[in-house]
Amino acid sequence: MERFVLKFLLIDKVIAVCLDQKISNERLNPLTEYFFWPQRDAWEDMKNFIDNNDWIDPKDAVNILNRITEVINFWEESAQLKKEDIKNLNIKFPDCVFIVM
Repeated sequence: MERFVLKFLLIDKVIAVCLDQKISNERLNPLTEYFFWPQRDAWEDMKNFIDNNDWIDPKDAVNILNRITEVINFWEESAQLKKEDIKNLNIKFPDCVFIVM
């Protein structure tokens, strides 16, 4: 997943995810809007986006969807994450960006 970055917004009882493409070490190109969970199925929304963009390598697609599953499961098991928990999230998922609202 070195060509992509998943960004997660943590908002009370909602988690949102979007996908960015790395252009360089410092620049990102947004590819999707934020997909929200549990109001909608963020995983399914991301899968639909990936399926409609055949330039995304299948291996990257699997890694992206697996990472979303891991983060959502961690978030659900943790009940309510606080700003202090960002450090733990960054350690557990160093390839993602987390923003607590």
